[in-house]
Amino acid sequence: MGVDDERRPTVAPDGLAQLGLGPHQAREYPQWTVAVAESTGIGVGPRPRRPLVFDLFHTLLDGADDERDRMIGEMAVEIEVPPGALVAAYHASWRERLVGWGVEETIRILARRLGHDPTDAQVSRAATLRRAFARRTLDTATDATLTVLDRLRADGHRLALLSNATAESAAAWAGSRLAPRFDVAVFSCEVGLAKPDPAIYRHTAARLGVAPAVCVFIGDGSDGELAGAEAAGMTPLRTTEHKDTDPSWRGPVIGGLGDLPALLGRADVGRAAGTPLGSGGR
Repeated sequence: MGVDDERRPTVAPDGLAQLGLGPHQAREYPQWTVAVAESTGIGVGPRPRRPLVFDLFHTLLDGADDERDRMIGEMAVEIEVPPGALVAAYHASWRERLVGWGVEETIRILARRLGHDPTDAQVSRAATLRRAFARRTLDTATDATLTVLDRLRADGHRLALLSNATAESAAAWAGSRLAPRFDVAVFSCEVGLAKPDPAIYRHTAARLGVAPAVCVFIGDGSDGELAGAEAAGMTPLRTTEHKDTDPSWRGPVIGGLGDLPALLGRADVGRAAGTPLGSGGR
């Protein structure tokens, strides 16, 4: 199915008969067939709903940045390195950690960069802290967010998660309340790609079985993800519900995920750059 087919309303078989058309004519002249059907109101089925691709942190839930840094400080105590130095090392290694380091591997690499070689027991205790934080963070998804996702699915949208995330978050995902609401989940640490590389957006669309151009990407703008989505052919929407990460982005903005069901049901989300959308837009 091509991109235009994803956006075009369908004409039911009985509608074709009422229009005096056969299936072969509909296949040969699809745009003309739909135009006639729409002009007469005969046999037109609903337009397929566009697949939605969501970022995770600062989009579906708060990223808990301050709590994360405090937890890294606790890890530092366990492996006997200066807390501030380990926090800085975690921040500096973000792009490296995104695409493949495991939890224990990360702890060992960063500790050694700081001049310490922790014991297996120290690494294990620090890793336990890191994994527990990942589970706690995913558990902060609100009932309101879950209700919005349920509404979008009920409206016929397929949902994908696309997250720049490290191994502990990917491992905790399946046990979260968010996971059952998504058809596809793509984590950078599992596929060896990270936003804003257009390849990871194309990979996500392929997992959904659609072209990138039919997908709407919703994110706060971290890691240049909105420009990456646009470069891949998706329609980007910036959300400021949890964090106003990319105020320089000139595309459409929503103030909260609660604006999405009505917006997607009535409007072209790719309209004028810089236009606030929905009641919460800015």
